[in-house]
Amino acid sequence: MSTELIQQVQQWGVVGAGGAGFPTHIKLQAEAKTVILNGAECEPLLHKDKELMKAYGREVLHGLELVRQSVGADEAIVGIKGKYTDVIDSMQALLPDKHRIAKLSDSYPAGDEFILVYDTTGKIIPPGGIPLHVGCVVVNVETAMNIARGKPVTRKYLTVAGAVANPVTIGIPIGATFAEAIELAGGATVDDPVVLVGGAMMGKYSEDLTTPITKTTGGLIVLGRDHPLVARYTKSWKQVQTIGASGCDQCYFCTFYCPRYLLGHPIQPHLAMRSLQFNMAGEVNVNHSQFCCECNLCTMMACPEDLYPAQVCIENKHRILDSGERWKVDAEEDRPAMHLDNRRVPIPRLILKLGLSRFTNKGPLLDNGFAPSRAVLPLKQHAGGPAGAMVKVGDRVKVGDVIAQPAEGKLGAVIHASIDGKITEVSDKVIIEA
Repeated sequence: MSTELIQQVQQWGVVGAGGAGFPTHIKLQAEAKTVILNGAECEPLLHKDKELMKAYGREVLHGLELVRQSVGADEAIVGIKGKYTDVIDSMQALLPDKHRIAKLSDSYPAGDEFILVYDTTGKIIPPGGIPLHVGCVVVNVETAMNIARGKPVTRKYLTVAGAVANPVTIGIPIGATFAEAIELAGGATVDDPVVLVGGAMMGKYSEDLTTPITKTTGGLIVLGRDHPLVARYTKSWKQVQTIGASGCDQCYFCTFYCPRYLLGHPIQPHLAMRSLQFNMAGEVNVNHSQFCCECNLCTMMACPEDLYPAQVCIENKHRILDSGERWKVDAEEDRPAMHLDNRRVPIPRLILKLGLSRFTNKGPLLDNGFAPSRAVLPLKQHAGGPAGAMVKVGDRVKVGDVIAQPAEGKLGAVIHASIDGKITEVSDKVIIEA
């Protein structure tokens, strides 16, 4: 374990850039046998990880090696889709000792940590567990690059795709707006656009294009309000519940496609749907929704009735967690060998099902140094509690200056100024005006 590296990564404010935003310095304190670079990026239309490996492969691999050394791993595995032969060739030429490339299928959800660990090592993370339970640590491509760069995290890389003139992967200061990111992609090609933040499958719906980009913004899928996905994302829980109770015919497709079920975990989404019919949503004895990974595959792909089993599982999951009930169960380890490969969902098929085939499925890197005139920096853009502001209105800051940090002993991440300028607001966010 490298205490110096851990302290530096903490000071730089490095977090998991793939979505959850878990502070990376905590991961570096673990002991593991294997480190896995998650370059699968299975969300349709997103290309950020592939583009970073193509442009900054040496830095990505250096960061991965630093992680390997810190956790004392015997090997490091680069997980990347086998179809990206040009990226694989370039990365292969740069591989340090004790590193290897694992070619992944072009399927969803290949980037899920549990699926990734199984595909690269053959190990099954236990239900409710984490990769460390089977001796693995998983890091995102951008996270590894940020470690290698050895400086405060002030920029975010993300793909802007969908209804835009020129789909692109951009590097942009944290705190810039969705609207500014969309302009870097040539602007929206629809009137009154909305976005799915993070992807079409596991994203969050937003109509507010003034929302700031954070350390965990993985991508923006721009859509018109008439797109079918918008209707899917804007259903209320009451609608989901009513439609599910009346329309589910218990075909089991949602369970048959569930990646956690296919790994042998005891989740069965069709039982969550059945619970609606008996007014038992959230009852701990009807299903094991606590093991839902929220990949949305059952809702977006599997259900022939266009129902919402993922949302029902998530609702049940939250109620189960609130109840304090937990299960410790083992996975059925023969199930992946029997079924997983036969039920993978190809990305082209998923793109067609989601109504995204009309959009360009490319996202070349544009890293042109764009700087906004204003940066809005939320004090909570990571796992854990919000950081505490270290600046006041009127202070002048430069890129990389610390503006907020977590309380002593609390889980969180340091936040830095992403542009030069003057502090104009300090609340649950810090605003900098250039």
